[in-house]
Amino acid sequence: MGKKKVTRLLKDLRDPENKSYDELFSLIYGELKRLAYSKLQKERKDITFTETELVHEVYLKMIDQTQIQANDKNHFMAIAARCMRQILIDHARKKKAEKRGGNKKDVTYIDELLKQHHKTEELINLDKEINKLAELDQRMADVVVLRFFGQMSVTATAEVLDISERTVKRDWAKARGWLYKELKG
Repeated sequence: MGKKKVTRLLKDLRDPENKSYDELFSLIYGELKRLAYSKLQKERKDITFTETELVHEVYLKMIDQTQIQANDKNHFMAIAARCMRQILIDHARKKKAEKRGGNKKDVTYIDELLKQHHKTEELINLDKEINKLAELDQRMADVVVLRFFGQMSVTATAEVLDISERTVKRDWAKARGWLYKELKG
């Protein structure tokens, strides 16, 4: 799959009349599926939905936005990673509300699929701590989202954030240490 073709399709999407979403997703579908698979392997004990369902949720979330403002393939994948994070966090919050007696109807593929509540709590706590980290250092929080939820390489993360690979590595190390301290402390 050519980066140039993805970049061209992303530019085409800026035209409100253009509907290149389907072609764009067909080009990067495999990569999105690998990203979802990688993320779900870490959560496999608690999540029973497939990477295909998660990718479809991301597709629906992204196509629902009025315009995707991605400059290139890496930027697009970063947006997809953030969407995956939002989907998983929203799902975890719904599961937590249900545990407390909430009666809301499920609206996505994944609403009934987390099995163990302790992982739901961990995901919600991680999201809270990432939000706290963002208040202290937005770039470090962005690095965490892209590296953890997006499974992006150091190089791709550096390109998306327009910073050096060395800075990504340094922020990644600091952010992991900070999050560990906050989550375990």
